[in-house]
Amino acid sequence: MGTCLIIPAYNAEETIADVAREALQSGLPLLVVDDGSSDGTAACLKGLPVNVIRHRENCGKGKALQTGFAWALAHGFAGVVTMDGDGQHDPSAIPLLAASAAERGSDILIASRAEQFRQMAGLRASWNRFGSWCMETRTGFDINDSQSGFRYYSARLLRGIKLSSAGYAMEMEILLKAWRGGFRIDSIPVAARVADGRSTSHFRAVRDTWNICMTFLRYM
Repeated sequence: MGTCLIIPAYNAEETIADVAREALQSGLPLLVVDDGSSDGTAACLKGLPVNVIRHRENCGKGKALQTGFAWALAHGFAGVVTMDGDGQHDPSAIPLLAASAAERGSDILIASRAEQFRQMAGLRASWNRFGSWCMETRTGFDINDSQSGFRYYSARLLRGIKLSSAGYAMEMEILLKAWRGGFRIDSIPVAARVADGRSTSHFRAVRDTWNICMTFLRYM
């Protein structure tokens, strides 16, 4: 089969319906993983041609993505595009991401916000610059935005590695395990609608940045 789209969502009732409607315009099958939301996230999707899986409790973005990956593999998809449910990514770029990954033979293709790093504030901006530099230096791959959640993953990659991180660190873990496993990682520039998504993101600057750093050191 072709490519599907996965959106992890937690307490995203203000944005998830609009994001899903736009994402559906790509023509790709869509799965939303409601990660134990306490608001009306799942209810907002009623009436839309969207697959929904709900976690009974909040497990973290990494676990939500792993649930989505398992669903995609079980349904025979050859690739997965992931994006966040807070509206920061531009769904019109989904076809570009999927087509570019197929053209390049990428196992991971990152929609990079590197040109917008200056719009981010504080620790988030500094970590994105430093983390991306570390990744490029260590792996030799074109990874200039190591924390972008807008990505393509091949089924070959998802079948070939085992993931353990529950939170935001999973997106660093999968890059390092892909590199160590001999998979191909690329980036293309894709401007985000909101480069600094702190107002709607559940990212905890100090704690999550620390976990990402420790994940990098553990697997490097």
